[in-house]
Amino acid sequence: MRTEVTDQGLLIPKRFLEGIKEVEIRKENGMILIVPLPSNDPILQLGQDPIDDDVTDASVEHDRYIYQR
Repeated sequence: MRTEVTDQGLLIPKRFLEGIKEVEIRKENGMILIVPLPSNDPILQLGQDPIDDDVTDASVEHDRYIYQR
């Protein structure tokens, strides 16, 4: 498929993006890549189920707790 690049950019037909909710667009080695992103980013899921404990300063002192022997 060929399409014209306008002043506003490029129009990608919806049929090419069927089932995709979000993409990453990047330019590498002179090529434009459109990469579908997973619907559930595992990084965004961190902290969804925190551990209950009596530690109140874990966000500040996390290295001390992780590397303490």
